Amino acid sequence: MITPTYLKKGDTVAIVATARKHIDDDLKTTKEFLENWGLKVIVGSSIGLDQNQLAGTDEDRAKDFQQQLDNQNVKAIWCVRGGYGTVRMVDLLDFAQFKIHPKWIVGFSDVTVLHSHLNTMGFQSIHGMMPVNIPRATPEAKESLRKALFGENLSYTIPFDSMNKLGKAKGELVGGNLSILYSLFGSESAIDCTDKILFLEDLDEYLYHIDRMMMNLKRNGCLESLKGIVVGSMTKMKDNDIPWGKNALEIIEDITKTYSIPVVYNFPAGHIPDNRALIFGRQVTLEVTEKGTILNFE
Repeated sequence: MITPTYLKKGDTVAIVATARKHIDDDLKTTKEFLENWGLKVIVGSSIGLDQNQLAGTDEDRAKDFQQQLDNQNVKAIWCVRGGYGTVRMVDLLDFAQFKIHPKWIVGFSDVTVLHSHLNTMGFQSIHGMMPVNIPRATPEAKESLRKALFGENLSYTIPFDSMNKLGKAKGELVGGNLSILYSLFGSESAIDCTDKILFLEDLDEYLYHIDRMMMNLKRNGCLESLKGIVVGSMTKMKDNDIPWGKNALEIIEDITKTYSIPVVYNFPAGHIPDNRALIFGRQVTLEVTEKGTILNFE
């Protein structure tokens, strides 16, 4: 997997909208945040556009993203927020210049579309907090993003969870939002699960939807080919009047229990303030023990 060039002071980051609109502020907080790291900021033309839920038309969002892809002075593209809409513009993009001059694509949630698409192309990307999250983000989440962008050592040690399945594995980290991954299977943007360590998180889903999506991963052969699973936050899950009977983590545990691979639950990443940065496409070592879990990026 190809690693884009790490950032250094003086480099430029472009802020764009690939999905839901962002018109509530002038991104002053985002600019100050990045400038404190010694970086320059370009605000893309998609910021401030308003078409129903989306930041302008699909063509508007694609045009802005394309401009930042092709601008060699831009060293990273940071998606302002998620929601829905990235899948509507990804096929309008031309990655020809990106392949010559790769740069970091950063975000999570709906940005999983881009992470998965880039992974199929052979490029690493950063799953992490977005500008809309800055006010609520923990210091640890912010610092982990800085380390990922600047190429510093990235390693996490988290406490033991009684749901964990113990073991050790090494493989390429892939994944993101479960709903998005589920929607991409069968398309050219779908990840290959073979020998990978899969990260999963989700937000605002019915519990039976979680079961349905996990069953899809099982039936299409994804789960049986994995080396390990990292389960992040399953936030604001919903249930029907007649309960499903299991929470989101228990659903995942039930469907993955037959596989002889390590599984860690409640990893600090996803739709939570402590959303630690993950480098997708990077080789990692996952060690799940009774003393805790270590996820180390090579």
